[in-house]
Formats: sequence, structure tokens, C-alpha cells
Amino acid sequence: MTSLIEPGAYNAAADLIERNLRAGRAAKTAYIDDRGSTSYGELAERVTRCANALIGLGLQPEQRILLCLLDSIDFPTSFLGAITAGIVPVPVNTMLTAGDYAFMIADSRARAILVSAPLLLTVEAALSGLPTPHPPVIVAGDHLPDGASFHHSLDALLAAASSEPVAVTTHSDEPCFWLYSSGSTGRPKGTVHRHSSIMNTASLYAIPVLGIEEQDVVFSAAKLFFAYGLGNGLSFPLAVGATTVLMAERATPAGVCRTLRQHKPSIFYGVPTLYGALLASSDLPPRTELVLRRCTSAGEPLPQEIGKRWSERTGCDILDGIGSTEMLHIFLSNRQGAVRYGTTGTAVPGYELEIVDEAGQPVTDGEIGDLLVRGPTCASFYWNNRARSCTTFEGEWTRTGDKYYRDADGHYVYAGRSDDMLKVGGIYVSPAEVESALIAHEAVLEAAVIGAPDESDLIKPKAYVVLKPGRQGDGALAEALKAHVKTLLAPYKYPRWIEFVEELPKTATGKIQRFKLRAQNTEEKAEATP
Repeated sequence: MTSLIEPGAYNAAADLIERNLRAGRAAKTAYIDDRGSTSYGELAERVTRCANALIGLGLQPEQRILLCLLDSIDFPTSFLGAITAGIVPVPVNTMLTAGDYAFMIADSRARAILVSAPLLLTVEAALSGLPTPHPPVIVAGDHLPDGASFHHSLDALLAAASSEPVAVTTHSDEPCFWLYSSGSTGRPKGTVHRHSSIMNTASLYAIPVLGIEEQDVVFSAAKLFFAYGLGNGLSFPLAVGATTVLMAERATPAGVCRTLRQHKPSIFYGVPTLYGALLASSDLPPRTELVLRRCTSAGEPLPQEIGKRWSERTGCDILDGIGSTEMLHIFLSNRQGAVRYGTTGTAVPGYELEIVDEAGQPVTDGEIGDLLVRGPTCASFYWNNRARSCTTFEGEWTRTGDKYYRDADGHYVYAGRSDDMLKVGGIYVSPAEVESALIAHEAVLEAAVIGAPDESDLIKPKAYVVLKPGRQGDGALAEALKAHVKTLLAPYKYPRWIEFVEELPKTATGKIQRFKLRAQNTEEKAEATP
């Protein structure tokens, strides 16, 4: 296992770039995107030029730059270029509204914005509602959308900038970059990460658990703008000198399958929803056309049935794990050769886990409680949010917001988000458990379960179900699904109501937003009440 980063002078970007040049990989392909390929030597020059360009625009160390970038070579160029100069990049979700961006620009006090051309009009709309003067906007890409104002061109800035190395001293413990939480339960929070954490996630998870190697070609359907994708497509491959495939478009089954065929990745990073959609897609290549040796899943619990079907279909197990924006990447995971679908595995070495009750006391095996984690990649704090910082970061421990129990064999089993848990007849019911049972039915593609009051105002499970293509939802199927769940779970856990829907509300990272379903159910009940 690679040693952890020690306190002292350290720059994460310089480490990730220089280790590959020292290893003689200057001519090796680092990235393949929609426009072509970039070698490690070319990446190093782009990063240096970007750092000098940002300094030339007047940005100072510790100031923030907002990155609203699609997955292309411009993302690692800008992210690492800012860090090289001691500037703090703040990657944000590329599928948000102008109002969301306005909040993040104001909250982060960004001194510049770097945006992909297709997203420029939305960013301009965000700026229009903010006080002037606005921060400078740098546009990545050749084609400005109709109606856009003129801004700085990233390509032009890189071409004009010096390729002389930047000499900015940073510390392993100082802020390196921010990530805004995905907002599955409301307003996103600016999560501040240190320089040491980028390489530490690779040292603890990517190298010993995932087993990433220099010869790997990796492809992450999860985008670079959030924690899971940032490790998958940037820190992990750069830590060992692997090659990364980037796809700017949304990760649809058709697009993912095209990439699996064309670039033959050996490591694929996905999310449960996508794995389910891929299995239901006629585009998924046969096993003989795949060269996968590792697959991972995070973001939401992987239903047991989907994991088993993927293994049978592709010959490659999925290493289901859990991470968080606050911990930067996966800290609890299944292992190659010892996958137990239906569990999230065991703690990644270097992290400690504890499950506690409402009084903060450890629970016994089999008992559901709140999952706490501690390890060297924990965020420093939430920006401008002391109250949430205090309730999430408790000394060395971080509250994950997830409910778990540990089985007799020491494996951790997901029970749901703390805000999503149901109490039926005074007993905890895990939405994830009921959802997994529903997905095991041949007609079901996706499911989400919430608590809904019955005629006596007692909370019971209600399911929202997305069916596989070609299946029709009716009363007979609803009753069949209820009966199906009763065969797999204790009878009191079955959903009393089943509503068939076209799609489930989700964050851009694939997490189901059950709070929106709860609000929708409350509105529907109010409208139905005389």
C-alpha cells in the first residue's frame, strides 16, 4: 500500500503530474475525450499553462474559481492548473439551473468562472441576477451559443500563457478544492477538502482495494464534477499512470455501451440505476466484446438482484461500496473475489466505522443505527455553515447520514438514509430493503419507497415503481408486486400502495430524492381531502 501524505509542504496537482513524468510516461496517453487523446507530457504542459493563465488574470492563492465543465481534457487541465497555482477550484454539477449557479457563485465568492461553451447561457443568466462587477468568465470550447456575450477563451489563454513551471508553496493540510454536496435533501453545502486527501483516497482505496494498475483503461459514467467521479477519472488513474476515457454527454445506456465497445475499458465505474438500465438495454455488448476486470458502484445501494445479473451477464463482479462528498471517496466496500451482494462489504483499511444509536452508543450486530466513519480524507468543514459542520463533523468522526447494521459475519448492510427510514408498528423498516425486493421482480426496473400515512395516520410503506420497457402497470400487477415482497420480507414491510411512474426524481449523481416523493404524496393527499 502506498504511504499516506505527511503534514508539510505539498501540492496535490504537482504530485499527480510529476509522478508520471518521473516514471517515464510523458508519451503515454493520459486522457481520451470526444476530441482526441492527450499524453501525460501534453497534460503536464496544459496544466502549467493554465496555472500561469489564471495568475495572469489576477487570481491569487486561496481564491476560488468555479468550474462548470463537461467531462473533457479541459476539466483536468483546469482543476489541476488551479491547484498548481494555489487557487481553489470548485467543480459544480453541470445540470443545474441558473438559480443554483447564482447561489454557488455568491456562496463561494468565486473570483473567476470556467465554463464549457454549451453551458454558458445558463451561467450568464446566473450572473445577471448578481451584483456587479461580475467575475471574469473563461469559456472552454470553440462554439459559443447564439446570444452569448464575448468572454475569455480557454484555448487562447493556454496558447498565450507561459509553460515555465509555477512556484507556489502549498501545505498538505490547507484547502485544495471544494465540492458542493449533491443536494439530495435540500440546499447543497460547500465541502472543503485538503491537498492530502486526493492522493490518500488513491492510497487507501484505488490501489489496494480496487486494484487499479498502470495498464488499465478506465471509464467512469459518474462525472468528474462530484466526489465519486473525481476519484474515478482523475486522482485514481493519475496516481498510477492509467489511461482515462471521458465522455461529455450524459451517461445514457446507448452512450455507455458505445464507449465500452469502442475503447474497451478494463475498469468501469457506474451507479445502481445505470447498471439496471444497461441490463435492460439491447445495446449492452456480449461478454465476448468486453474486457472488464473491475466494476464499481456507489451513490446508492446496489440491489442484490442487479449485482447478480450483471455478474452473470458480463463475467465481472461489481464492487459495491459507499463513500460521500464529506469523505471524498469510498470508505466501505466489497472486495474482489469476496463480493457479497446485498451488503456494502467491510471497512476500507485506513478507515474506522461505528454504528451508534440515538444516544450515540454502539449498537449490537444486527441492530440498525447511524453509521459514523473516521479516516484521513475527511473534509475540513462546510463553508459558511457552522451549524451543519458541528452536527456532521464530530471530532475525528463524521456522521454519514446513513443507517446501517452489521451482520454476524462483520459485513455492513445498508438500511437507508437517516431521513428516509420508516417506523412501522414501532419497528424500523429500511426503504432500501423494500426497494431491493421490488427490483427482484421481473417487471420492475426501479423503485423508491417512502412512508405514507394510512386512514388512521399510521405510517406504512408506499412504493413508486418504474417498470421495464414493454410492461404496463395496473391493479393486477400492483397486487402481484405486493405478494412478491411478502415472499421475500417480513409481511409488515410490504408496500400498502404502489404507484407506477415514468421516472423517479434524482440528483445528477443518481441518488433518488425521496423527499420530493414525500412532498408529492402530501400534496396529493391534501388535494384528495374534501
